[in-house]
Amino acid sequence: MKKILYAGLVFAVACNSAQQNNSTTVTNNSSDDTNRIDYAKTITEEELKEHLYTYASDEFEGRNTGEPGQKKAVEYLKAEYEALGIPAAKGGNDYFQKVPLEISGVPTGQIKINGQEFSMGEGVISFSSVANKTFDIVYAGYGIDTEKYSDYNNIDVKGKYVLVKIGEPKTDYGSYILTGTKTPSVWSNWRETLTKRVEIAQEKGAEGFIYYDEDFYNRAKRRYDHYAERKDDGQISLKTDEKKIANLMVNQKVAEALFNDIDTDNKAKELDATISLNLQNTNREVDSENVVAIIEGKSKPEEYVVISAHLDHVGVDPSGDVYNGADDDGSGTVAILEIAEAFKKAAEDGNGPERSIVFLHVTGEEKGLLGSEYYSENPIFPMEQTVADLNIDMIGRIDPKRDGNRNYIYLIGSDKLSTDLHELSEKVNEKYTQIELDYTYNDENDPNRFYYRSDHYNFAKHNVPIIFYFNGTHDDYHKVTDTPDKINYDLLKNRTDLVFHTAWEIANRPERLVVDKAVSEN
Repeated sequence: MKKILYAGLVFAVACNSAQQNNSTTVTNNSSDDTNRIDYAKTITEEELKEHLYTYASDEFEGRNTGEPGQKKAVEYLKAEYEALGIPAAKGGNDYFQKVPLEISGVPTGQIKINGQEFSMGEGVISFSSVANKTFDIVYAGYGIDTEKYSDYNNIDVKGKYVLVKIGEPKTDYGSYILTGTKTPSVWSNWRETLTKRVEIAQEKGAEGFIYYDEDFYNRAKRRYDHYAERKDDGQISLKTDEKKIANLMVNQKVAEALFNDIDTDNKAKELDATISLNLQNTNREVDSENVVAIIEGKSKPEEYVVISAHLDHVGVDPSGDVYNGADDDGSGTVAILEIAEAFKKAAEDGNGPERSIVFLHVTGEEKGLLGSEYYSENPIFPMEQTVADLNIDMIGRIDPKRDGNRNYIYLIGSDKLSTDLHELSEKVNEKYTQIELDYTYNDENDPNRFYYRSDHYNFAKHNVPIIFYFNGTHDDYHKVTDTPDKINYDLLKNRTDLVFHTAWEIANRPERLVVDKAVSEN
């Protein structure tokens, strides 16, 4: 699980107000109970282990997006669905949704600020293509543009580079202007607003965007050095015909060369500075795909319950060691295969789901939630008819920082959009699995911001209710030591059961989940 660049919130309201008074109940039918419990028994530790020892083996080469190992992964998933007799979502034998990606090679070269030269990777980082010209620079403070506050009121950025810093404005008394309290708004967090800041600058006609945030620069520096070391890698993004402005990240030294008072002066203004660029990089297309299968619902086939996990990981390190990604996210991937088998057995017995179940394995999560972003913007099945997304990302290990019962799972997002979903989830767990549901990372003030960092978020942006199932990080997270022998297969089985029972309930309850907390476009 990883998020690199985070899209701005784009929400489409999908709430059926006529259902607002429905109460949440869990099916209390003895034959249904017997059936679903029997089908859950098809989910076994042995089969989960067998799948994972293959899927997270060295043979799959770390499943890096667009590379041969990822191709082996998607072919494995396709073969499993064919063996189970579960159809491709697109019909026929086409289990793959092609995701158009491009990779930007690591830029090299220099920039000059009023004649002072800085080399790429030394104070300035970029992963985007740039025009090698000289541009005027405008300081836009925090780069915010809302009805209540805007940094763009008295400046013209058209055809220029915009310099922006992290944060948001405060009053002289220390309150945040946008909230009117001591509590910051979403604009203080780069994870949720960096892309929005870039989009604002582009909408205003800027040619380039310069972002000053020492913490973010250091993150970008680590990624830049990683790509530079590999030489064959680069920043992957969704391929689009839309023009993208150049995007630079700078440290304090370069930021102060642009504007010496940047840390103390928040007022937007034209700067007596120019930036000259002399950079070289190359772009190439990347071939990748999501894997999507479906079991069609009996009475409500036009309503869809999505169960998702990401199929990719991060490849092989320069020394040749494989990042197996057994927990991240081999565990979620094999869980879906076992859940699919259980639903298929139910369908064969005439007890198939009332709503359709979509099994979605997305690519490019480690590159910035790219596969799920593409699916959400180009859905095979309409987002407005998607009832819920149950996203599984790392459910095979134990968080060493956590005290208490080992039979737990972190739940994130269940109450963000639908009280109905949250209550259903609680009741299903109480009745069928009795796992401790830990909501530590569901806290809006959680500094990890996990809610925004896995594939469910691209469904939540469209007001699709979601649950994110997550065991937390551990010492092997994103290391070559995340291997199948470290997985707790009894916990993986229990947690997979929980997702299965939750999906069963959502798919078979008479009423569609109520979205009572729909969020409009930010």
